[in-house]
Amino acid sequence: MHCQTLVLGAGIVGVCSALHLQAIGHSVILLDRDEPGRGTSHGNAGLIERSSVIPYAFPREFSQLLRYGLNRQSSMHYSLSYLPKVAPWLFRYWQQSSPDKLASASRAMLPLVERSVIEHDLLADAADMKGLFSAKGWIELYRDQGKFALAVADTKSYDRFGLRYEVLNAQQLREREPDLHGENIGGIHWLDPKTVGDPGALTRGYAALFVRRGGVLLKGDARSLRQHAEQWQVDSDQGTLNADQVVIALGPQSADLFKPLGYQIPLGIKRGYHMHYASQPGVQLQHSVIDAQAGYVLAPMVRGIRLTTGVEFADSDASPNEIQLRRCEAIARTLYPLGERLDAEPWLGRRPCLPDMRPVIGPAPNHKGLWFNFGHAHHGLTLGPVCGRLLAEMMSGTTPFTDPTPYSATRFR
Repeated sequence: MHCQTLVLGAGIVGVCSALHLQAIGHSVILLDRDEPGRGTSHGNAGLIERSSVIPYAFPREFSQLLRYGLNRQSSMHYSLSYLPKVAPWLFRYWQQSSPDKLASASRAMLPLVERSVIEHDLLADAADMKGLFSAKGWIELYRDQGKFALAVADTKSYDRFGLRYEVLNAQQLREREPDLHGENIGGIHWLDPKTVGDPGALTRGYAALFVRRGGVLLKGDARSLRQHAEQWQVDSDQGTLNADQVVIALGPQSADLFKPLGYQIPLGIKRGYHMHYASQPGVQLQHSVIDAQAGYVLAPMVRGIRLTTGVEFADSDASPNEIQLRRCEAIARTLYPLGERLDAEPWLGRRPCLPDMRPVIGPAPNHKGLWFNFGHAHHGLTLGPVCGRLLAEMMSGTTPFTDPTPYSATRFR
């Protein structure tokens, strides 16, 4: 089989890349070893994070570093045996989190974040997936008066981005979320983001749109990627595929392809977990709620209340470790009347992250016809459609809607 463009990876980024390439007239094959949306795209918190204009930086305050170092926090956990392996990457992440470099990363990411909801709306309408979306925003909750005051002061600096939000005192928070309990001081209700009740189903809905529009969806092993003459080849269940161009959009598995080709891109992995819970009779969670101090998200989903954890640093293939989930669950039960667990075991996902907090989007500098679109960290769901659009504009030779230079793979040379 032959196509103009082969997209490797059927997560949200790969599916959206395929859709946008299809829209500009490319014949596209989308290939994955599994069904669309079964990897990292399946298990996130379901936030289309229009308000995340400042990337998640590495902490720099000594007191905070000390707390994390003790490895007792609910928001972050690490495997002691993995630390020597990940330490160089963490050091680069720490360097890139200095105030000036964080500001640079924020400027680079802003054009993508600003269009995140718009681009999702366009695809959701075409794919008949708007029923999975809610436009209620999400609530950032606080139990400590001092930390809440700092958060409110910091939030005011976001006014220059034109974001809509409401600061809630304890009474207003109770009115907005009547079934929350505990000593909650207040919260910040971010109004611009949207939420998704089933991120995996959304990805599969976008993939179905790709197929309805004439795209080909196949299973195969992306690790078989190789050059043959001036084309690219991959082995699939339907035989060998030949393509003029290929896009690596495999999220955390992207390194399995670019490293053998000689690219030294520092792609790191932040692991994370989720579990679904029933609600107690007569109660309902109205919004996605982020416990800012404990570092987890409670989100109303199609399956139940999804608790999504923060960051775990451990070998990508290491067995799941429930300690972080158990810590978050214990805190969450003091906040909301969670019922029984609905999943037989926790879901484990892997977020693909670059130390400078921006993805790699664009051509591979040393191989004709090879393109990258990976490294979206905590915001793959948020950025999938807009980054798919940017990649398609670059591959078509038209003027992109924003300067793609900050996302170039050449920045790691």
